Amino acid sequence: MLLLISAVAPSIALLYYFYLRDKYEKEPRQMLFKAFALGSFAVAPVVFFELRLNIFDLAEKDLLGAGYTAFIVAGLVEEGFKFFIFWIFVWKNKNFNEMYDGIVYSVFISLGFATTENIGYVLLSGFHTAFVRSITAVPAHALFGVAMGYYFGKAKFTNQSKSIRYLTLAFFIPIVLHGVYDFILFAQSVKLMLLFIPYMLYLWKRGLGNVDELSERSPFAFRDKEEKK
Repeated sequence: MLLLISAVAPSIALLYYFYLRDKYEKEPRQMLFKAFALGSFAVAPVVFFELRLNIFDLAEKDLLGAGYTAFIVAGLVEEGFKFFIFWIFVWKNKNFNEMYDGIVYSVFISLGFATTENIGYVLLSGFHTAFVRSITAVPAHALFGVAMGYYFGKAKFTNQSKSIRYLTLAFFIPIVLHGVYDFILFAQSVKLMLLFIPYMLYLWKRGLGNVDELSERSPFAFRDKEEKK
């Protein structure tokens, strides 16, 4: 039970933080639970595809293999499924009615995925893994979700041409951020590992900047500003 709590606690704390930053209109709990659950269920098809795409042995310390595994097997598959869930179940939902909602729903989807994934790792490896992942992998998934939701939020409240551009960024930016994160780890290079903490700090700075920008503005004010550009 303690292992299970340690696996779930980081996600609960992050969900609560991003939920509280929604200043104008809190999202329905039913929708948030649905987003979290869909993210959790996505683990099964993600694992299915990752097992079939994983063609390199990372123990060989091959940078090409590390790059492929990081950006395609992990980044593209995991973030692609999160994007698909958001697009199908959130994009046209009436409750997605302000910019910051994009971040809220995307984070709930991402942390649904991260929580299920984390339970598996922690139950297999114990409290040390729970601690390490609580300050690395789980927050990273949340921050990938912030990036995706940020661009979804901007895409929802602008004209069509800019919306397409933002939707493209909502798909590709989280893949790149996720890929770089995993590449640093998979490459098994001491020099690259020196970049891990600075990269995590960058993710936090970028993510909190996105949160600050969208949480402070009403959807109408931001839409008017975008249309004037």
